[in-house]
Amino acid sequence: MNKIEHIGIAVKDIEKSNALFSSLFNKQPYKQEAVESEHVITSFFETGESKIELLQATNESSAIAKFIDKKGEGIHHIAFDVTDIHTELERLEKEGFQIITKEPKKGADNKLVAFLHPKSTNGVLIELCQEIKE
Repeated sequence: MNKIEHIGIAVKDIEKSNALFSSLFNKQPYKQEAVESEHVITSFFETGESKIELLQATNESSAIAKFIDKKGEGIHHIAFDVTDIHTELERLEKEGFQIITKEPKKGADNKLVAFLHPKSTNGVLIELCQEIKE
């Protein structure tokens, strides 16, 4: 793993949260996009070499809506940048980590993504991210 790519924060209202984090960082988000497959709207802020991703559910069945119902707003996941997501998933599975996403899928911000189950990572949802090369 190369670095922390971003920290994902589950929010109820992305516009209110954009205003809050814009005040905190003294800058606007550089990108906002919908990820239909995950039923979320995301918003990204750059913070040095890492990012903060705000995630708002677009329906009650999304993982973010369920997370907020159970735990409230807050840190949802930590994402790590990887060079080769397939190789990293194979390595982590051999190490005994529980893989949620066996086959990486397109996520927000031009990334392939996969997730490790919190049961195998001390209660923290881990996302692996690889830049999609066009």
